[in-house]
Amino acid sequence: MVFQQIIDKMTLHPKRLFLIDGLGALLSAFLLGVVLVKLENIFGIPATALYILAFLPCIFAIYDFYCYLSVKKNQRYFLTAIALMNLIYCFISIGIALQHLQKITVFGWGYILIEILILIALITIELKTASKLTSK
Repeated sequence: MVFQQIIDKMTLHPKRLFLIDGLGALLSAFLLGVVLVKLENIFGIPATALYILAFLPCIFAIYDFYCYLSVKKNQRYFLTAIALMNLIYCFISIGIALQHLQKITVFGWGYILIEILILIALITIELKTASKLTSK
């Protein structure tokens, strides 16, 4: 029910999704590239892996803010693109986590899983909103 209300609102103002996604990407980049690096011994994710994971959201944020400020038509294609980029990022996160399986602590896994759950919710909203824009 709440999910559907969000999708209905985003269908009326799809550019807001780019802003939400971009701000989330900046938060993710900050947490991964600054906070978790300083707490490597608690989360168990090596700094090099964190920097790789922080770099991608920076690229996504640039894309999102460009779309928010400049894209006027065919927003469904741009929403679908960022949703797919977010999905690929989820798989990259899981892959990197599995590479460091022996080092990552429960807190590290918790962070990764929470980030992925948030992204899955966002991806779902982006794709459903994009599909509604297609039907207009």
